[in-house]
Amino acid sequence: MRFLSEIGLLVAVSALQIPLAVAAHNVVDLSDQRWTLTSPGNDTIKIPGKVPSQAHIDLYAAGIIDNPLIGLNDFDLRWIAFSNWTYSTELRGVQDSKHLQTSLVFQGLDTYAAIEFCGQHVANTNNQFRQWVFDISHVLASCKSNEPLLEVKFGSTPNISAAIAAEPGQETWPDGVDEVYEFPNRQFVRKEQSDFGWDWGPAFMPAGIWQPAYLVQLDGPASVYVKNSDFDLYRKGQLNNLPPDQTADWIFNASVDVVGSVPRGSQMRYTIADSDSHRKVSSGNFGNIENGGDVITGIATLKASDYELWWPNGLGPQRLYNMEVEVVSGGRTIASVNKRMGFRTIVLNMEPISDLQLSQGITNGSNFHFEINGHTFYAKGANFVPPDPFWPRVTPAHIKGILNDVVDGNQNMLRVWSSGAYSPDFMYDLADEMGVLLWCEFEFSVSLYPANSEFLENVRQEAVYQVRRTNHHPSMALWAGGNEMEKDELPAIRSGSPDLYEKYLNEYLELFLNTLLPAVYGNSHSISYMPCSTNNGYLELDFSLPIPFVDRLYNTTPGYLYGDSDFYDYNAAQAFDINEYVVNRFANEFGFPSEPSLETWREAIPEDQLYFNSTMAVLRNHHYPPGSLATDELENPLGGQGEMTLGVEYWYPIPDKTDSVANFSAWCHSTQIFQADFLHTKIQYYRAGSSMPQRQLGSLYWQLNDIWQAPTWSSREYDGRWKVLFYATKDVYQPVIVAPVYNVTTGVMDLFAVSDLWSDVKGEASWEWIGYDGKPVNTSLSAKSQKFTVGAVNATVLSSMNITDLTSSGSIPADNAVLVATVTASGTPPNSKATKTYTHSNFFTATPLGKAKLVDPGLTLQQERGSFTVTAEKGVSMFTWLALDPKDAGVIVVFDDNGFLLRKGESKTVGYRISSGASTGWETRVTVESIWNNTLPE
Repeated sequence: MRFLSEIGLLVAVSALQIPLAVAAHNVVDLSDQRWTLTSPGNDTIKIPGKVPSQAHIDLYAAGIIDNPLIGLNDFDLRWIAFSNWTYSTELRGVQDSKHLQTSLVFQGLDTYAAIEFCGQHVANTNNQFRQWVFDISHVLASCKSNEPLLEVKFGSTPNISAAIAAEPGQETWPDGVDEVYEFPNRQFVRKEQSDFGWDWGPAFMPAGIWQPAYLVQLDGPASVYVKNSDFDLYRKGQLNNLPPDQTADWIFNASVDVVGSVPRGSQMRYTIADSDSHRKVSSGNFGNIENGGDVITGIATLKASDYELWWPNGLGPQRLYNMEVEVVSGGRTIASVNKRMGFRTIVLNMEPISDLQLSQGITNGSNFHFEINGHTFYAKGANFVPPDPFWPRVTPAHIKGILNDVVDGNQNMLRVWSSGAYSPDFMYDLADEMGVLLWCEFEFSVSLYPANSEFLENVRQEAVYQVRRTNHHPSMALWAGGNEMEKDELPAIRSGSPDLYEKYLNEYLELFLNTLLPAVYGNSHSISYMPCSTNNGYLELDFSLPIPFVDRLYNTTPGYLYGDSDFYDYNAAQAFDINEYVVNRFANEFGFPSEPSLETWREAIPEDQLYFNSTMAVLRNHHYPPGSLATDELENPLGGQGEMTLGVEYWYPIPDKTDSVANFSAWCHSTQIFQADFLHTKIQYYRAGSSMPQRQLGSLYWQLNDIWQAPTWSSREYDGRWKVLFYATKDVYQPVIVAPVYNVTTGVMDLFAVSDLWSDVKGEASWEWIGYDGKPVNTSLSAKSQKFTVGAVNATVLSSMNITDLTSSGSIPADNAVLVATVTASGTPPNSKATKTYTHSNFFTATPLGKAKLVDPGLTLQQERGSFTVTAEKGVSMFTWLALDPKDAGVIVVFDDNGFLLRKGESKTVGYRISSGASTGWETRVTVESIWNNTLPE
């Protein structure tokens, strides 16, 4: 395929990697240069630019545009996406020497760019996710200027992608296969797919030098510049996707990629030190040296007993080691790379269900669960989306704040969703430190993609670069090819265009198995791969085949279970019906949208727009009705606004305050309560599923974070405020919980004790039915207790109650009965010798709260040093909520608990931490309410 554009023909250039250590004559950091941003054809725009940056960021800094995230700028600033942009600088620090090899190294260019140096064309680029290296020695040799002009000219992605899609003979797909949000044709462009719009985010389509860039000058045959490296730690004999021998020694496979050429006869040596104490643990020389000139590789065997293991959050310590690798030529070090690593194995087990598992009552089919260092564990977490529309604005502090919340929320895994951008190095570093496993995906989502040789080669180089860049991180848990294609796109063709199915299936396999799998398997022995985020596993895993993973696809046996699930149901009436939930081994994506808080809305829209169906509130909700355009939302209530409205109206007291802003705030909070209640119910069902025939061993809800201030599926708002959902998932992701699982069809509610510890947990559970006035509703049913034992990563039923019988017989009044259950148990945390006591409380209401006889709980709040004590003096308080005063919107506080139940006469002391910001005296202005307050006058 030819990539025709306004900026000329795009030239195929080798994709190369990132500077980690340097042994070069001269390196010029292009971030230190004076850059200018202009728009060809628009003489009024000539402003300072930066590297790394993007046009929107620099235009905002120069006062040309308002903050892109406010109002309707998602629509009003589309002219930026349709314009061309040029970043230019007169380079200082370039050494003019005829014997120097001079190269430009770009870590990332977004996306279609033409590079010119000293007035001469150097190359064109067409992939945001590749590192680009260009030898400009010949250009520099003929350059007359002491400060040569470097220009990076970016073409309009919407215009270029439209031109590509219109090429004669271009790839096409049946209607409905490509999911379009704001801009079309994203499948042709190796750019962040969510830049084209998504149902939780805007479509700014940024352009710019979005990653660091360098000019590198080498002097002589032993002068090299390290552009990337691949460090791989795995057990001897380990193969991808298969559990290894946990007693085997470690293999350390190190590979260093350079600009220049590694001299023949060069050797490699390593030194390994504890990252905390800096104590040297071991050192030695690599064997099996392979020198390809620009890549040198060596292998060493490391004694297993010399190293302590790395574990995820909640499963053990995060022990890390500094691994220094030196390339030695002629007795001197010409390149040195130091990476921090952890000794661990992480495998996605998709093997067939064994005879032993069948004897335990597990449904036949195939496994789908993760194993860390040989231990099966329950994956608890969420899906991560880009934290900002403009990645150059994302800082380590920003990511650390998010991961702090993840750890605080009892999570051990994030699915780094495809179609954002590959995570920056500092995100992996922080995840390594904090024990957060990252399920990572290549940047493809809900679409089929071209299968011509030029596109596939472009993707191959992208994938090889990204795998090698990130492979050393112990937080790296999985590579998946992309998102939902086997769930949506292939089935759509199979059912709607069966005569074309074989053609598009073969193209799909060519990209996601024949291209991406070798990029993983060829650069890592330590990471599992699957071709799609929702996948039925393999029919066969045979390493004698060129492509060992034979995708099962839809070759399934009725009644058997395979793979993981990705499922949404926006019918709010079915939200709490477990019969509507997908039964599978692992839930990798599920959720429901909610409104952000009033404080967050105020960051984005003016006061006169603070009501539920205001123009801006509606148009910032990109979960449009099926088949509609953005403006249709005003006429068709069935999109996100309608779904959230029904979620509240079906199940909760309906806000009806006279003040419009107060009513809007109450509605926003009520949508969050529904979202939290729904997902809490779903997750506790999934966790109880660890004891059911499906042997369910993971739940990652959609979604963790926000990209902007708008109605989305997030549990964490754009500025870091926790929604009710984040507190709900923190609660249900505790190691030991009590979980009521209600079957609407049978009327039976099973009360489970659930544990994800690796050894037996023993304890006692108690439960009773009480009215909202706090009194027992039936003394014969009250104060029941049960001793229990729960096995490793398992659950057990404490009691079964037929709710239909209890309410229809009058044993409990449906509108005035809430079951409150508590477990207290003792067990040993993973990788610990000390026994720990676990407590957890949960509730179940006999009827929706919207129909319940709620009473004023008489909440009081006492501020104390570092905490608040809440007391319910008059009745049961449902969804008790601590909130800051609106004047303290600048401080973000995370409470130890929020959105909880309090029984009459019960007090709860809640600690907190300040996540960001400051506001003098905010503690004295904190308030507390419950869902009962929603319908009260403000």
